[in-house]
Amino acid sequence: QVTFGSIFLGNVPVHEEVHLCAGQIHGYKGCIRDFQVNHKELFIIDEALGGRNVENCNVPICDYHPCHNGGTCTSDSENWYCECPKLYTGKLCQFATCDENPCGNGATCFPKSRRDAVCLCPYGRSGILCSDAINITQPSFSGTDVFGYTSFLAYSTIPNITLYYEFRLKFQLANHHSALQDNLIFFTGQKGQGLNGDDFLELGVRNGRVVYSYNLGSGTATIISKPLDQTLNIHVIHLGRNLQKGWLKVDDQKNKTVTSPGRLVGLNVFSQFYLGGYREYTPELLPKGPRFKNGFQGCIFDVQVRTSINQRFKSPGTPEGHPNSGRSVGQCKDSPCNLIKCRNGGKCIESGSTVYCDCVTGWKGAFCTERVSVCEPEHDPPHLCKHGGTCVPLPNGYTCHCPLGTTGTYCEQG
Repeated sequence: QVTFGSIFLGNVPVHEEVHLCAGQIHGYKGCIRDFQVNHKELFIIDEALGGRNVENCNVPICDYHPCHNGGTCTSDSENWYCECPKLYTGKLCQFATCDENPCGNGATCFPKSRRDAVCLCPYGRSGILCSDAINITQPSFSGTDVFGYTSFLAYSTIPNITLYYEFRLKFQLANHHSALQDNLIFFTGQKGQGLNGDDFLELGVRNGRVVYSYNLGSGTATIISKPLDQTLNIHVIHLGRNLQKGWLKVDDQKNKTVTSPGRLVGLNVFSQFYLGGYREYTPELLPKGPRFKNGFQGCIFDVQVRTSINQRFKSPGTPEGHPNSGRSVGQCKDSPCNLIKCRNGGKCIESGSTVYCDCVTGWKGAFCTERVSVCEPEHDPPHLCKHGGTCVPLPNGYTCHCPLGTTGTYCEQG
């Protein structure tokens, strides 16, 4: 039972029941997500004057078996999570971990091979081991890297966004075709986990058009722009919403509007404000409908927001303009590959502020300066020792030390 003044949601107090009828009264059993009276949305927990025996709805996400690589899904009345086996991590146990983490400053370590790691740098850091400090004024995002992570910035939750907001921003697409295909610009959601039915606000680029979507709890509203003029170097977006009505203006295109379905008028989002990507970028963690498959590829800058028409525009974050965290975000037009040199035919790969050397066959190490031994798993072709035989390198090749019960050049005979 939850009480709003003289309105009782779910049940009535015991002393009231006596006057209602002589029979037994049973309260409501189930979940109530949104509650509206005379076009005014009441927030079930925040605005309640009192209540009892009220719990959070249980989301049976584990019924959908979201965990990868043998992870075990566990849920309670509020959240769900995956218990990962050794060597795996991530919200869905989708990533392999590093046995020994050489990365500094809180970087994300990812095994490039069984022996070499790549350091995915946090906001404000760059370099092979993320040891170099960088100043970022115009963030550069690199989309989804080859390891499955996106570059992103996370700002504190934008307050007072429930009934009205306006956003202004500029972006510059990376100079390749994939930057136009299916890429997220920003996202904030009710819980930040993208559960179906949650309120959310989302902006991205799909098939060369800007896509703006929001859900107030009773259905998704979407505006799709005309195709972007690819001769423009910088694109300008101005979007907003007042209650159910949203609008979007892109570059010199005409203003487009939409009205969200249903009768709910308030946007209830509590997650951080994510720019360019998402902390654990798996599309199934974003809301259904306008899901974007990848993070943004290019530069996003001059992001400003206001939540009242009488306010000034200001940058997100607390303090203003400062993100809480980020990953693989560089400075626009700067290349971290200018600071390192890969040896022995290795190629420098950059992903925002993250940088590493992709070595040719036969070489390994941070700068491709170490030879791969003929007995190492990375060697091409691999050694031929069978049945648990131990490979021992020789000046010209290798030999196999055979376990008990086997013989032959490669321990292939019993």
